Amino acid sequence: MSDDEKFDAIIIGAGPAGTACAYVLAKNGKSVLLVERGVSAGSKNVTGGRLYTYALELVEPGLYQEAPLERIVVREQIMLLGENSATTIDYVNYDFGQDVPQSYSVLRAPFDEWFAAQAEAQGAMLAPGVLVDELLEADGKIVGIKAGDDEIYATVVIAADGVNSFIAQKAGLRRDIDAHTVGVGVKEVIELPANVIEDRFQVTGGEGAARVLIGCSGNVLGGGFLYTNTESISLGLVLNPADLAGQGKQIHEIMQELKMHPAIYPLIKDGTTVEYGAHLVPEVGYHAMPEKLYRDGLLLVGDAAGMVVNTGTIIRGIDLAIVSGVAAAQAILKNENSSNVGPAYRKELENLELLATMKLYAKFHELMGNRRMVATYPAMANDMLQVLFAVDGRLPERMDKAMLKVLKKHVTFGQLLADGWKGFKAV
Repeated sequence: MSDDEKFDAIIIGAGPAGTACAYVLAKNGKSVLLVERGVSAGSKNVTGGRLYTYALELVEPGLYQEAPLERIVVREQIMLLGENSATTIDYVNYDFGQDVPQSYSVLRAPFDEWFAAQAEAQGAMLAPGVLVDELLEADGKIVGIKAGDDEIYATVVIAADGVNSFIAQKAGLRRDIDAHTVGVGVKEVIELPANVIEDRFQVTGGEGAARVLIGCSGNVLGGGFLYTNTESISLGLVLNPADLAGQGKQIHEIMQELKMHPAIYPLIKDGTTVEYGAHLVPEVGYHAMPEKLYRDGLLLVGDAAGMVVNTGTIIRGIDLAIVSGVAAAQAILKNENSSNVGPAYRKELENLELLATMKLYAKFHELMGNRRMVATYPAMANDMLQVLFAVDGRLPERMDKAMLKVLKKHVTFGQLLADGWKGFKAV
């Protein structure tokens, strides 16, 4: 086969990772086929979501200004939910909206469709509605893909096909998905007028809030999120599927309980649900990544490579996906010999500090996997604040004794010390 009969790169999956790779390669004159099994880019996504804009700046400076992003996140919030109470930590930083903003809320369907169109404008060929059945291999090297009766060849194939990567499994780089390494996520997009959102979250204009929810999962390991969009709210849960099944609970029931919580319902009251979806998401991060991110002729990027950071207060996936796509593209551009692309890709990930970032947060999943973090401590925090603020006209109990009584109600000193030590090691 001559070089004229094959692509420089075939990218499987038109999410942020695959599209970022396609954009950079096409802009630099490479022939690129971007394959997407959905009817359009973004049609199968339910992630929601924020995008840290530095990642789009790596693709092309100023690109974020053209993107269909929602609100600049200026309020970072952590909400600890009790049964009938809530404690919210609210950090406001208006510098997050200056120059290159730190992050925006984002709706993936319109964003992914826009991003894929930008890659097409650079010269990439987008092929939606195509399901890849097999990888083509010759002499131990991946040389292309098979989709139906069509065989399509490329110098390099990039797997950007998501958390349960069929391509990574076919290539022998990953086993079948392990339940403890993923979460099952459910999200609703709830439509509300812009002025109502701004009143309820104390923001103005294009400003918004990102809120992490702890203690909202019905004692199932996991947590929740809430993002303000321009005219909607993204509300969701990410729960451990094995723990969910073990407790005999349904995620949609826990979601409904969350929506009816007295601290959440006033934020979404009178809203209309315009989107509902569920999906597996990578959870563990660094320790769940494949041992190898490549083989000759094939690279894994984004969720297919398990690239996620979840500290419980920061959830990052979209930006890491984009960075990995840029790293893959740079490795291809710098190496004519495809056998050198894999090691070069790993080096690019190190140069862009993606792997170092994931290593830094590698133990946080152990901390968030402690059941007391999702149920006991949020309830304890709310009980302590009730002691602090409640007034009934009687002589209050001494503060130290009252707080000690609340603590003993929820945990032993041994549990508190063990959890504190585990938390210290995690950070």
